[in-house]
Amino acid sequence: MSAKRVLLIVGGGIAAYKALELTRLLRKAEIAVTPILTAAGARFVTPMALAALAESAVRSDLFSLEDEAAMGHIELSRSADLVVVAPATADLMAKAAAGLADDLASTALLATDKRVLMAPAMNVRMWLHPATKRNLAALEADGVAIVGPGEGAMACGEHGPGRMAEPEEILAAVQAALAGEDRPLQGRHVLITAGPTAEPLDPVRVLTNRSSGKQGYAIAGACAALGARVTLVSGPTALAAPPGVERRSVETAQEMLAACRTALPADVAICVAAVSDWRPDTVFGVKLKKGKEGPPAVRLVENPDILATLASAGAERPRLVVGFAAETGDLEANARAKLIRKGCDWIVGNDVSEGAVMGGDDNAVLVIDGAGAECWPKASKTEIARRLAAKVAETLA
Repeated sequence: MSAKRVLLIVGGGIAAYKALELTRLLRKAEIAVTPILTAAGARFVTPMALAALAESAVRSDLFSLEDEAAMGHIELSRSADLVVVAPATADLMAKAAAGLADDLASTALLATDKRVLMAPAMNVRMWLHPATKRNLAALEADGVAIVGPGEGAMACGEHGPGRMAEPEEILAAVQAALAGEDRPLQGRHVLITAGPTAEPLDPVRVLTNRSSGKQGYAIAGACAALGARVTLVSGPTALAAPPGVERRSVETAQEMLAACRTALPADVAICVAAVSDWRPDTVFGVKLKKGKEGPPAVRLVENPDILATLASAGAERPRLVVGFAAETGDLEANARAKLIRKGCDWIVGNDVSEGAVMGGDDNAVLVIDGAGAECWPKASKTEIARRLAAKVAETLA
């Protein structure tokens, strides 16, 4: 990616602050950034901050004598390998859909002959408005790629779809777009499990674990960015499904196994979920309360082994089955033993003894297959996901 260049158009909206982090991530990935800051965008981020992170001058004026003499809007719009609009406001999307060109940003979009990637960000009512839907359909018909938006609380106090995708998601989409039209997982079906399971004891208590689902969701997003059709079977998390990913929400291990079975056939199964090994034998119909007789005796029974089941699925066994091993000691020995015991093709082991991995944003893993082991040093879960998706694509190829 070191020879790649992005023209980043920053629209006006509170989500513009995420453009600064996106710029930092792009430069960290050795992707050059030339920013265009709209007049509205400059109300939320300063040209100085954007220029410092991009290590490049910020353009904003269509009629700047100096800029037009040095690099006119035509050359500016075509010198990059990809045009990224983040945030893509309702106004910018409408202008691009209609072919309007009344400022530098909209003119660059109309004049470019490169691919365009937009990360929409707006109020939920604006996103759901028929006009925005029409504009979105027109842009997609014109070949514009869309990442997000997500769903959640907004700065305006409302809740729903319209939140700009997180910078890490946009970076993954940028990298996939820059990798070329031949997306290596195009036409492949990838089944991924993520998050914890929650095994009920009574109407208010469950047996669960600290998994946040972040690593599994990141892998789902990375595979989708490489063109795969992704089915994400997820336990309870607070995460939004990555763009282009079909999520099937479950709670218990039995529900997760059933959802995985109905998702087959698949080319790849990646079992990232932290599935509870046991569940209470009896689920009480009322909330258990303290009493003179002391706490109730709870008998545990084993849950189904989802990874082993998928690895021995007969004619429907995915070509590649990948498991995860969260360990608190003897990482390589325990991971290798799990690889053999489960019958899968790869095991991705990680040490969770320090408590910073489960729920955190970073990971360090040991990838074990029949050929040996690869140690991937500590990196963001997004980067680990990108590397794993690339390894999957290379193996299937």
